[in-house]
Amino acid sequence: MKELTVDAVVGNIETITDFVNAELELLDCPLKVQIQIDVAIDELFGNIAHYAYGHIKGKATVQIAFDEAERTVTLTFIDSGTPFDPLKKADPDTTLSAQERSIGGLGIFLVKKSMDHMEYRYQDGHNILSIMKKLG
Repeated sequence: MKELTVDAVVGNIETITDFVNAELELLDCPLKVQIQIDVAIDELFGNIAHYAYGHIKGKATVQIAFDEAERTVTLTFIDSGTPFDPLKKADPDTTLSAQERSIGGLGIFLVKKSMDHMEYRYQDGHNILSIMKKLG
């Protein structure tokens, strides 16, 4: 497992994405899977940057682990901001038009649909959100 801790600011989405993509390249990750993971990073780290700490500065850690036997990658996002379980948020009604839907929730919905597994826990003052994706 490797990890990177950075300030939880939108400007670090690219830093986190580059860190994860460097590891994915070593694993010969298919491009489609890499793009899905990149979208998840953008959404999940973006949410931490926007909402976890309010107007104060905080840190966020992203861990990446590879299970060779299962050919899966797991990313874990850790912050000590306001407790928030994105998996409890109701999925948006995608049968409604964009104008009819309430704002918010579509990004998390897309991440849930594109990952093979997601889980959240709040432990020792930390939000811990893990996503898992099969490489093929």
